Amino acid sequence: MRAASFFKGLGYLVSSISVLLLGLVSWKSASEQPLLFACLIGGMIASVAGMLLRWISHRIGENEKDRIEAKADGGTHRGVRA
Repeated sequence: MRAASFFKGLGYLVSSISVLLLGLVSWKSASEQPLLFACLIGGMIASVAGMLLRWISHRIGENEKDRIEAKADGGTHRGVRA
């Protein structure tokens, strides 16, 4: 895995943790109002899911780049066969 890809994934993980921590701080006051609580839970889930989807998209793009490079290198780039 490339260093840039590792740090991108780490960034998404840190962002997901920050969403959970901010949600935790708001949990008690939001739980007193059902609509506000539903919005908090929905927003937390949507945020983490969005970051997960962006990371998956990034990994798919990296794998496609590797396949293209492997094809150009004769099928032996980074252990990937064309």
